[in-house]
Amino acid sequence: MLVLASASPRRKELLGQLVRHFEVCPADIDETPYQDESASDYVLRMAHEKALAATNKLQQGQLADTPFVVLASDTSVVVEGKILGKPNDFEESKAMLRMLSDRDHQVMTSVCLYDPMREHLQLTNVVSDVSFRAISDVEIAQYWRSGEPQDKAGSYAIQGLGAVFVRSVSGSYSAVVGLPLYETSQLLALFGIHSLEEMSHE
Repeated sequence: MLVLASASPRRKELLGQLVRHFEVCPADIDETPYQDESASDYVLRMAHEKALAATNKLQQGQLADTPFVVLASDTSVVVEGKILGKPNDFEESKAMLRMLSDRDHQVMTSVCLYDPMREHLQLTNVVSDVSFRAISDVEIAQYWRSGEPQDKAGSYAIQGLGAVFVRSVSGSYSAVVGLPLYETSQLLALFGIHSLEEMSHE
């Protein structure tokens, strides 16, 4: 059984393109970066810790005696090494979008697959480059009122209205949304889960 350790509707939708049947078990962890922790180390650690937290919850609950594989992921927006998380309020959102305005940044999305019974763990980090056009303060205020930035890393959603700010993307679009489909399918295959076979019932 495959379990997605995330409450994100975007990740659920993306994983549903690869695998028809899976369970969802959100993992609550402390997402505070360590002092002097690099962005790449941070996103890898977040995915790993989410996978372990979900595993612990499942082993104490309904899947205690059932073999399962956990898929966890983390997405961070990074500007010159600085990690931009989710904004707590409008002022934080405004500061983030001003920082992203008229420049390039990176989106790092890590993926962790973990089979606790076989003690099989795989981790990867997918880095994409995103270029923003200049954004005015009026646009930032209007965007905040749309409700979209509130729960998004970097305070924008490329799959939503935030796309109007995006000049270009180099890398994995699905990773920027929240789950890199190519890399995830490659990892799933290592655990005996083959996406095209799953979807075609072969």
